[in-house]
Amino acid sequence: MSGDETNSARRRFLTQATTAIGAVGTGFLLVPFISSMAPSAKARAAGAPVRADISKLQPGQMIRVEWRGKPVWIVKRTQEILDKLTEMEPVLADITSEVSDQPAYAKNAGRSIKPEILVLVGICTHLGCSPTYRPDVAPVDLGEDWQGGFFCPCHGSKFDMAGRVFRSMPAPKNLPVPPYRFISDAEIMIGEDQEVA
Repeated sequence: MSGDETNSARRRFLTQATTAIGAVGTGFLLVPFISSMAPSAKARAAGAPVRADISKLQPGQMIRVEWRGKPVWIVKRTQEILDKLTEMEPVLADITSEVSDQPAYAKNAGRSIKPEILVLVGICTHLGCSPTYRPDVAPVDLGEDWQGGFFCPCHGSKFDMAGRVFRSMPAPKNLPVPPYRFISDAEIMIGEDQEVA
């Protein structure tokens, strides 16, 4: 073997060894960089579905749970409340929820899977305030035509007991309905869609 062939073989070996070491080093550098872009355990948990126990929910009562950092309201409506939903239609802006956010299975008069259980994201669609639950009928501060619902104290938007906004209110849309499904009659999973048959 001549000196030129030996130098050429050494060069080839050194080039291949340097390339291999460089590739391994680049891999070691990229792993933590790419891992840092993945969401943290806390962030993954914040977006995870949430179970809500409704077994002790009384007629007319509301409970709150947190999902994705937002309040979610679950209300057990009485038959009387359900009957009043159609009475409210003349004063509502989006009766059939055409421009509002809800899953297809909640695009009905009650905006729910089961008529007696209402599930809403408790954030006003105007500027993000949290409305208050006002189930009382005809209170002095809301007027004789008030049949119960949700009132946003920030700018005065009113919503009926299906989360539908009244006409001429600052809020442009009905309160959102999150994806949800019934695990059983006593438990709801918020953040997972119901399987459509």
